[in-house]
This record gives sequence, structure tokens and C-alpha cells, in this order.
Amino acid sequence: MKIHTLNKKWIVYVSTFPPRECGIATFTQDLMNSFDKMYNPYEEAKIVAMNLDKTSQYTYDKKKVIFQISQPDEESYIKAAEYINGLSHVALVNVQHEFGIYGGKYGSHLILFLRELKKPVIITFHTVLPAPNKEVYDAVSSINNHVCSIIVMTQTSKNILIKDYDIDSQKITVIPHGIHSTEFVDSKKAKHDLGYSKNITISTFGLLSKGKGIEYGIEAMAKVVKKFPHAVYLIIGATHPVVLKNEGEIYRNTLVKKIHSLKLENNVFFYSRYLEISELLHFLEATDVYLALSQDPNQAVSGTLSYALGSGKPVVSTSFAQAREDVTDETGILVDFKDTSQIATALAELVADPEKRQRMAKNAYFRTRGRTWRNAILAYMREYIHIVPSLKDTEKNIPRIKLSHIFELTNDFGMVQFAQLTKPDTSSGYTTDDNARALIALITCYEKLEKKRVLPLIQTYIHFIEYVEQKNGGFHNYVDTKKKIPHDQHLKENLETTSARVMFALSKTVASDKLPKMLRENAAAIFIRNMHIGKNMTSPRSIACFIKALVAWNNTHPSLDLKLYVEQLAEKLTTMFEKNNSRDWKWFEDILAYSNAIIPDALIDAYTLLKKEKYLSIARQSLDFLLGYSFEEDVCVPVGQNGWLKRGEKKHRYDQQPEEVSMLIFALKSMYRITGEEKYNKMRRSAFTWFLGNNTLHQVVYNQSTGGCYDGVGEKEINLNQGAESTVMYLLARLSFE
Repeated sequence: MKIHTLNKKWIVYVSTFPPRECGIATFTQDLMNSFDKMYNPYEEAKIVAMNLDKTSQYTYDKKKVIFQISQPDEESYIKAAEYINGLSHVALVNVQHEFGIYGGKYGSHLILFLRELKKPVIITFHTVLPAPNKEVYDAVSSINNHVCSIIVMTQTSKNILIKDYDIDSQKITVIPHGIHSTEFVDSKKAKHDLGYSKNITISTFGLLSKGKGIEYGIEAMAKVVKKFPHAVYLIIGATHPVVLKNEGEIYRNTLVKKIHSLKLENNVFFYSRYLEISELLHFLEATDVYLALSQDPNQAVSGTLSYALGSGKPVVSTSFAQAREDVTDETGILVDFKDTSQIATALAELVADPEKRQRMAKNAYFRTRGRTWRNAILAYMREYIHIVPSLKDTEKNIPRIKLSHIFELTNDFGMVQFAQLTKPDTSSGYTTDDNARALIALITCYEKLEKKRVLPLIQTYIHFIEYVEQKNGGFHNYVDTKKKIPHDQHLKENLETTSARVMFALSKTVASDKLPKMLRENAAAIFIRNMHIGKNMTSPRSIACFIKALVAWNNTHPSLDLKLYVEQLAEKLTTMFEKNNSRDWKWFEDILAYSNAIIPDALIDAYTLLKKEKYLSIARQSLDFLLGYSFEEDVCVPVGQNGWLKRGEKKHRYDQQPEEVSMLIFALKSMYRITGEEKYNKMRRSAFTWFLGNNTLHQVVYNQSTGGCYDGVGEKEINLNQGAESTVMYLLARLSFE
């Protein structure tokens, strides 16, 4: 896509920011990074950084930090607002609010900034205090009067703002604390890396200060280790900088004394430093049970708790505000404040029961997938657009091509059909459909990116196709995990579409002059042996796929007979369309099922080769008809696979599949190429953003960390398995934008 940056807009965040060591700073950095990955260079995130005072100077990233405010200096708040007012490209300001990071009583200096600011403002409250005194009430009310919208991270916080602060519920949006997109893995490898292979690991992380309840965790460990001497407690994090400045290491030293007095030197360990995210996530990966012991019952949100649940860790937690929402019997155990016995009992219960830990871990992981940072920024952007509608046309960045999961799914025999989350499910066997699709994708990847490391995979997929070739023509579709083809497969399954798809993959192989000659000759020999199988095909999708195979073959082996073959198949589709066509149903059969867009796409190919206008006319009519059932405004909502759409009945919207979206993208690209009509190109881009969160669940479907694609969009959740079909179809769609 061509990038236009002349009218780029900025979203400015007001917050603490790294290298300042602060939970809000880390949150804002993660939020901004996600924003830039999704939208920059079309839109960009900038920061007005909050400093503790004038003498506290940090080496900020000058490209991101455009202004600095000294917390106690009233004048710097006003100057910051004036500076932002003078920047025409600032679309919106998002203030990250915590009472302690703004000057004045209860952060009242922030009002000076808000009063002077002429830009739209959204505020994110990280702390919401219930039953406020008059000063707190007035501070929050004053902020409310100067902002367009309020974001909180829990439903509890929203309820408090409505009930205790009299704020209109319509003004408040709940967006949970973001989490990092990590794989679901057990703790074995990470524990080995950190030297805890023989231990059950319990951990707490975050900036250390009174109120974190660490002393109660240590006291509980004294009881736990009597029964489980191999249990260890890791206390991870530096002392909070403000605490260190005012009190030094008094709190940490009292904890160390407690460890010695309870003789826990071999069971409790400090990691007394501020960790980078990658290192922190590695410690979480090594954790068997996470301990969250905040002593503030009104704590609205805990980033550490969010990260632990998001990493798939069972939790023992005191019942502070966020924990009461997020820690259920399925994900952990809630305990009373300051109750060492309850903490010890809960820890012992989980240490003793690995199956329960695993069950809770999976529940925690699956229930938090909608909270990844990419999903969080999508939610933030929806709120930004609500306030500044001109942001609606913002392009989303196309992710870089990543082949890790393709390699993960492929072994020396072929591509495995299914996955359990990110891990290949070898018991599911192999399908020819997946290997044929993968062959097309990897050839396209090799042609456009010249990645030589994909050549062995291409060879593997061709060998797989040879393996499933039938003696009399056509191809079997399923091979079990023992590499056996069920002897009666051809009786139980219509193999037309599989065979046509293989032929298309082979023709693409032959047409790729960058591939080694041996591979192309091998593919050509298989293709020639099976050219006859298209003549008896009856399914519109099989016919369409075979047309595409013949048109691709014609690029290297043109002949009049081949054109007549294409015409014969195209006429079959024409007859089907004319038979079923009516004023309100312009399709080739009485159902919109799967892989629908390949049919008009094939007719566009036939038109390109034969120049018969009726093929283009039917392609346009049928594609426009399909698009009417595939989009709701600018959101792609393809026909769902849990019932499809039968003529005269209501469309099923759920179990939306990546294949259906990808086929739409290919057909829209073909129609745009032929007609030059921008509406098709615009819809093509919109369809691709289905993978990036522009869907009915507002969640990303492509996993950028693995290069895999989730298996579908349901009514309430994403299918988090990253199988072969989904991953390959995403890759093909992505490659179509190269």
C-alpha cells in the first residue's frame, strides 16, 4: 500500500515514561508501542513525560517525548498545554491518571493543564477511589468536566464512578489492562534456565514498597515449606524509586530479616532490579503459582496481576478490586488481607495438585486472550474515533511476513493439519488441501521475497502431492499420522475440490521461473498426468479452481485446446449462474457455503484469457452479490461456517473462517485489476483488516508473535488454535499486498 504521511495525526499521551521506573510508565510505553505498530506512519503516538521534579532528569527517546512536565511546577503544566495547542497535527490527548504522578493535593495541578488545553482529551483512570472525601470528589469531578471520555480498566471502577462520583455511564468505557502476547507453555524450560528445575516456583513481581504484602507471603512460605521443602518464592523487582529516595531499603531489609528469622534462606530469593519486559516474561514463564498480595482493597488495577493471568498462571491473591473480578475459582484462589494461614493453605493446595494448577493456568490464559496489547489499542482507537471521527479512515499497518509457524507445522512428510494453540497436533494427520495451499503460498513467498530457506518446504509439499496421487487420476485428501491413506477415502469424500486445488498448485509451480528446474519439471509431469480430471467436475468450486489451474498453465504452455478447455468449464459456471439467477439471488447454486469468492475470481481469469464479456459480467454480478453478504458497513463479516447461507434463509454470521476472507481478498484484487474501480480496492483493504481486529469481536486474528493465524471468529470468542488452513490462508492474503 502507498503511504501518505502529509496529513499524519498525533495522539499525545500525558504520563510517566521510561526510563523512569514506574508501572504507569511501562503501561504507557506498551500502549504506545502497540499504537505505532498498528498505525504508524499513518498516525503516531507521542508523549508528554511527567518528571518527579526539576532535578529528576531522564534520558528520554527524543523522537517520542515532545515535552516534559515537572510534577510540582504549576507553570510547566500550562506551558505544556500551550505547546500542544500550537501543534495542528495533534488530534487527541490521552492522559494516564494516577493521583501520585501529578502535583498538588490529589493531583490538582493536572486541572491547570486541562483548563488550558484546546484539544479533545480522554483520560484513563488507573486508580478509582470509592467513597471519596470532598477533595477527591472535587478533583475527579473537575477532571470529568474537562474531558470528552473516561477509560477505566474494570467494571468495578466504572460502577464507582457512576455511583460515588455521579458521572454519566455513557461517558465511561471499560478497557482491561493490556497484556503481552505470549505462548501457552509449561514452566519446565524457563525453570531450567533460571536454575529451578527441581522446585515448585511461586513468584511476585513489581516495584517493592509497603502495601505489597510481601511479608505475609514470606510468613506463609514458612508453613508451606514444612510440607513442601522444594517450594521456592521469588520476589522480583527493585524498590520503588520514590520509596528508595525517601526511606532507602528499610522495607526490603525488614523482609530480609524475616527470611533469616524463619530460616527460609533456601526457599525465598530476591531479584532486586527493574527488569526489562522480556526478562520479566521469562520469570513469569518459570512461575508455577503467582502470588498477588496487595493490601489495598480498593486497588482498581494491577498490571502485575494482569500479566500473570495473561501468561497463564494460577493466582493466589488478596481480594483487592481487580482481583475480585478477574480471580475466580477457575483461575485462582482469593484470600483475606493479612491472613498468613489462608495464604499458606491456598499455596499448599496448588503446590500439591499439579492437575489443578494446569487447569487454572489454561483458564487464565484463554480468558485473557482478548486483552493483548494489540486488542487493547484497537479498543482505545475505537474510543479515539468516537471522539475524533476523522481518525476513522486511519490505515492499519500490514504486519511483516513471518514464516515461523509455517515451519513449525511442516515436518519432513508434509504440513500437519491441526494445531493445539501453537503446537502441531500430529494426531490430526495431513490433508492434501493444506499442502497444496502451502505450496502456492511458499512459491509466492519465494517469488516475491526470494527466501531460499523455503525451497525444502516447497519440495516437501510436491513430494506429498506425489504420495497422494491416484492411479486413475485425481488425489486423495487425507493421510493419517502413520502416513496411511484410508482405502475407502474416495468412497466417503468428494475429492473434486481437493484435486482441482492440487492442479492449481502444480500449475503455479510450473509457472514460477525462479524455482529450480527439477521442481518445475516434477510438478509439470504430475499436472500432465491429471489434466483430464477437470472435464467431469460438477461442483462450482472445483470447476472454478480448475479454471484457475488451466489459466496459470496457459502462461507457460499456451494452446488453442487449452483455451477451449477453459471455455468449456467457464460455460458450466455460466449455465449454473443462469439457472439459479433471480432478482434477489445472483449465485451459482442455492447456498453460499465455503470458499465462495473463488467462483467469480475464476470467471475473471476466464475473461482475462478468452475476452468474453459475459464472463466478466457474471463475475461482477456474483461478486457484488457475495459482497452484500460479506460486509456490514466497512467491517468484513463473511458467511459463517456453522450453517452457511441457504437461499431464502438468514445468514449465519459465526465461525467466520480465514479462508473465506482470503478468497474475498483475491477476488477483489482481481476485479480491481480488471475494472480499476477503487471501491473494490477499498473493500480488499477492509477485508484484510479482518485479520487485524476489524471484525465482529474487535480482536486480532493474526498472531504476530508466531506468524500463525487463529482458526476462526466465533460469536463470543476467537478459536485460538493456529492450524494449517488458517495460517496458510492468512499468509496468501498477506502476500497479495506485496
